[in-house]
Amino acid sequence: MSIEEQINRAGHSSPSDTAQVFENDTASEQALYTSKEAWSHFGQSATTESFSAAWLDLQCRFIGEVTHGVVVLGIGGKAPYRPIAYWPVGELGSPVLAASAELAMAERRGVVRTAKAAGSDDGEEFDGIAFPVIVDDALHGVVAVETTHRDTERLTRIMRQLQWGCGWLEALVRRKTFTSRDDMASILELTALTLEHERFQAAGMAMATELANRLGCEWVAVGLLRSGHARVDVLSHSASFEKRTNLIRAIGSAMDEAMEQQMTLVWPSQSGDSLGMTHAHAKLAEQAGIRGALTIPLVEDEEVIGALTLARASDVPFDTISTEYCNHVAALAGPILDGKQKNDRWLIVKALDSARDLVRDLLGPGHVGLKLAAAIFFSVTAYLSLASGDYRISADAWLEGTVQRSVTAPMDGYIEHANFRAGDLVDAGAVLCALEDKDLSLERTKWSIRKEQRSREYHKALAEGDRAQVRILDAQIKQAEAEITLIDEQLARTKLTAPFDGIIVTGDLSQSLGSPVKRGDVLFEVAPLNSYRVSLRVDERSVSQVAVGLTGKLALAGLPGEVLLFTVSKITPVSQAEEGQNTFEVEASLDESSPVLRPGMEGVGKIQVGERKRIWIWTHKMIYWIRYWMWSWWP
Repeated sequence: MSIEEQINRAGHSSPSDTAQVFENDTASEQALYTSKEAWSHFGQSATTESFSAAWLDLQCRFIGEVTHGVVVLGIGGKAPYRPIAYWPVGELGSPVLAASAELAMAERRGVVRTAKAAGSDDGEEFDGIAFPVIVDDALHGVVAVETTHRDTERLTRIMRQLQWGCGWLEALVRRKTFTSRDDMASILELTALTLEHERFQAAGMAMATELANRLGCEWVAVGLLRSGHARVDVLSHSASFEKRTNLIRAIGSAMDEAMEQQMTLVWPSQSGDSLGMTHAHAKLAEQAGIRGALTIPLVEDEEVIGALTLARASDVPFDTISTEYCNHVAALAGPILDGKQKNDRWLIVKALDSARDLVRDLLGPGHVGLKLAAAIFFSVTAYLSLASGDYRISADAWLEGTVQRSVTAPMDGYIEHANFRAGDLVDAGAVLCALEDKDLSLERTKWSIRKEQRSREYHKALAEGDRAQVRILDAQIKQAEAEITLIDEQLARTKLTAPFDGIIVTGDLSQSLGSPVKRGDVLFEVAPLNSYRVSLRVDERSVSQVAVGLTGKLALAGLPGEVLLFTVSKITPVSQAEEGQNTFEVEASLDESSPVLRPGMEGVGKIQVGERKRIWIWTHKMIYWIRYWMWSWWP
């Protein structure tokens, strides 16, 4: 039977097989049961490391002739897995031991690997026997021992012993699983306590004090990174403390030690396998009179931002469970505290830090997108600073007739009819509207009859030779003729006509027939069709750069795609307030007219001022505003 088959049968041995094995126990195995010291250590183990070390010691004593042994466990059944106990204590493993442990974890079953020891000249072979620790189909670690080369029966017995002994490790793992649930709730409570406070000092003090109380620590310190070194900002149970004391400096040095190595440091080390340097922690313990210290770097976005240091004055060490507990607290509370500390800073400090971070990202590795954006920004800025362009002042514009004639009511009267309204084209002399003339016609008839009467009387007096009467009647006849002439003139003026060919700009009497008007009321405004001017509303901040004779372009909303040229002819020195801005009206004449133009058309005009640097064109308004704002607030 092959070794692999016998190993597979080891997990299915019958009670008789087991009894037979114990009947063949050697004298050394029997001596194991009388070793009160080994069993005492096993029963009094309080931490995962001490429990695993005591268990491995018992296993190696029971098996006999073991050269090396190791227990490898992971947290929560997940990587990374690390050795937490070696046998003999203080010695590391061997290549045979490591190879068999890795193979057992990879294949998730018990394995035996035979090889020569490294550096062995006599060709002596060693067996590596490893068995995985599997709980609820999850791989939690592996146990491996190295012995001198044995026969198949002996290897089967060793494998069975490891399989049975792993029951203790399974119980340990299950106990840690249930404990981790309570720990997670406790960690979340600490995180919530940190979030309750708005300011950094209050949040850090609450978290550190509560953590110290829960873990039985003498004190807990929180420090954040400043200029490459940790500065102690919070000390549990102390609302304020002197930051220049030797103790605070020693705590800061311990934090720096952990941050430089970017790893959790425990002093004193429990398993003997720590790769971290703890000289600063040893000095801290000597100076502060503590028996144990634990420092965990605070990390955010894979960058160290500070450290959390815990100290115990009792003989209870920081085991794996408490260390992992603190690691979880640091992972959650660290970024929260860092964010609160940054929010507590002055605004100018925040701006400087943001600028420093931006420069660091630009000059450091990575951040390709940011560097590309910065390169584009600086290239565009350089181009705008060196290149020149046409500077144009934009303003709202509209068309007006060069001559705009008002048609007013010549007398008091009533509207009789209206032939045109705003927007209609009219010819010179066209009747726009007419006033009622009934009263004037009656008045003319009266004076005509009176004239006829005086004419007959005049001829009669002339025939009779009454010279005095002739002179009186002659004067009355001339009076009647004058009145008739005046009435005829008034009748003619009841017809309001267009003064020239053009377009009616304002005036619509079609809905006001019969309504009264008074002398001087503006009834229509008529503008010519072949002569226009442009009116522009120029902002007061730009009007100083406008001068008579400057040219520009006009784009009208009613004529898309067509641009009209104009020349500035007049600048009105009176401002107008519209929509919260002061503007000045600038008049300009069109260089060329178009038959499709109409008064009242609106658009945008751009006055050509001259060449300026492009960066000035884009930023001068903002610069002027900043200068004005600073001057107004400067004492």
